[in-house]
Amino acid sequence: MNKFKIGCHLSSAGGYLAMGQTARAIGANVFQFFTRNPRGGAAKPVDPADVRAFLDYAEKEGIGPILAHAPYTLNASGADARVREFAESTMSDDLKRLELTPGALYNFHPGSHVGQGAEKGIELISSMLVRILSRLPKPPATTILLETMAGKGSEVGGTFEELRAIIDAVEPMLPYAYRLGVCLDTCHVWDGGFDVVGDLDGVLNAFDSVVGLDRLHAIHLNDSLNVRSSHKDRHACIGKGKIGLDALVRVINHPRLRDLPFYLETPNDLDGYRDEIALLSSRRS
Repeated sequence: MNKFKIGCHLSSAGGYLAMGQTARAIGANVFQFFTRNPRGGAAKPVDPADVRAFLDYAEKEGIGPILAHAPYTLNASGADARVREFAESTMSDDLKRLELTPGALYNFHPGSHVGQGAEKGIELISSMLVRILSRLPKPPATTILLETMAGKGSEVGGTFEELRAIIDAVEPMLPYAYRLGVCLDTCHVWDGGFDVVGDLDGVLNAFDSVVGLDRLHAIHLNDSLNVRSSHKDRHACIGKGKIGLDALVRVINHPRLRDLPFYLETPNDLDGYRDEIALLSSRRS
């Protein structure tokens, strides 16, 4: 039986080794963290000694993959050129820093087109990714993940077709072979209209036919405060929302998903995450 890869979002304030030790203390073997303040700003310098200590610890303890989350203010499809410039410089810097932790995943919200239309938003997002990746002398050691969104406001990425359109606009334009991936958020797709409670197989079939399940690298495992198709994106603790524990247990045990890493982003403190990890682990088949 393959290992259940389960963890949560952790504070990066203490560095990589501290995150790894915290993860193990709460029963996790993967974790997510923000690359910098989630509302934007400069990232603190990376300590190479801390990274080396973490990599040794992670290998010993079986931790990984780690998932770096871009700040929420990163909007590659914004109408304001300064907003797009911030997104590009931030992602470029994040990917450079993540070269120190090969095999990491890097997740970002595609952005909001702010009235320009989804087609224009897709064009802006994909062109930014092409510029960033084309400046690199070789493929990054990090897999970039587009996150599935709830379709709130003018968000791009609320449909599988929009994610596929970004992928198709990026990969043929790169000077080397590189495959973008996707992180599926259970709250987001539920709020976006996909019935992960009553028809999980149908949702996965739809994703596979449009994007391809081979591109799915991670799951954000969240319950939702909202009814399906609300397009609101409000996370709930596991079993405390409209998706419910039984449906989320089906997600972690689904044969097409079970080998992926699962990252909790529920409104919890560390004790709450420990309890959710223990609960989900007890329901793993």
